[in-house]
Amino acid sequence: MIIINGIKTDADGKTVEEYLSQTDYSRKRIAVEINGEIIPKSQYETTVMNDGDTVEIVGFVGGG
Repeated sequence: MIIINGIKTDADGKTVEEYLSQTDYSRKRIAVEINGEIIPKSQYETTVMNDGDTVEIVGFVGGG
């Protein structure tokens, strides 16, 4: 199991891009971190999430 934003998720073996395509996250306004390392957007299609990984997906919001 992979923990994504604190929730155990069955995403073992999926790339970041594959996972994001199944969600409502806007790729333009997020950052993805796996095990404490920020993943560049250019590597979403090749970065595979593995059993035991901890993933944080952070969305940016504007305001004033």
